[in-house]
Amino acid sequence: MRIVFMGTPDFAVPTLDRLHADGHAIAAVYTRAPARAGRGMGLKLSPVHARAEALGIPVSTPTTLKTAEAADAFAAHGADVAVVVAYGMLLPQPILDLPRFGCLNLHGSLLPRWRGAAPIQRAVMAGDVESGVGVMRMEAGLDTGPVAMEARVPISEGMTAGELHDALMPLGADLMGRAIHALERDGLTFTPQAEEGVVYAHKITNEEARIDWSRPAAEVARHINGLSPFPGAAFEADLGKGAERVKVLRAVTAEGAAAPGTLLDAAATVACGTGAVRLLELRRAGKGGTASGEEFLRGARLAAGARLG
Repeated sequence: MRIVFMGTPDFAVPTLDRLHADGHAIAAVYTRAPARAGRGMGLKLSPVHARAEALGIPVSTPTTLKTAEAADAFAAHGADVAVVVAYGMLLPQPILDLPRFGCLNLHGSLLPRWRGAAPIQRAVMAGDVESGVGVMRMEAGLDTGPVAMEARVPISEGMTAGELHDALMPLGADLMGRAIHALERDGLTFTPQAEEGVVYAHKITNEEARIDWSRPAAEVARHINGLSPFPGAAFEADLGKGAERVKVLRAVTAEGAAAPGTLLDAAATVACGTGAVRLLELRRAGKGGTASGEEFLRGARLAAGARLG
């Protein structure tokens, strides 16, 4: 199959690798343009961009796909199908119509639940017991297209969004590889999504990162784990030099009761609206390393009774 691959983050890299290893002709890779990052603010290639260059595949980084020029450039690739994995740009109808077999999207949820930008984080934050990936034929609507194949994984208690992301990556690569193979044999069948059970996974905002200790402990733990590792749920505390921001990257529910936000013991147990959570992994703002709850408290000189904001 002659494929145009469209993706940006590390989540998409295993799928690109699988399609390349399967011997398909990757005519071009579309990805987001390099962004300035780091202390030197140098241009940094997206993970897909870097991998495509390593594989010797031509890379395109258009800022829009809505112009006639963009459509002409896309059409010139003569793709049988476009494979889209977390590309980060909407595909207008003229682009969707160009490949012979349309555009297939690998989506990180069990549709129609968690359509949208942040399905992995939202599934953990909501307390879903399972998630998965699906191969969908793209339409103009947001993740509304019919689904051809799915693969499922359980969400264990305490699992972070990062761990779910890492479990779905190889699963999705295998699923898309099998879907393209089926498409070659004219054996890929699509089923419309159910009209009931639609839930949107809205983009994570910075305002959501602050921990609300007044919520029940189970919700606080899911909020923390669902935002780990990025952007990271956070609280503020006086660590000796005034209020500092601290990210919490893993938490579990625990026993305990006090005013919400009260540190209960040296094991980093914090009272919530009902119940408590134990903070298992933390990082001070601006610091690279992480510490266990006990290690963090020793270094921060926080004792039982302290209030976390």
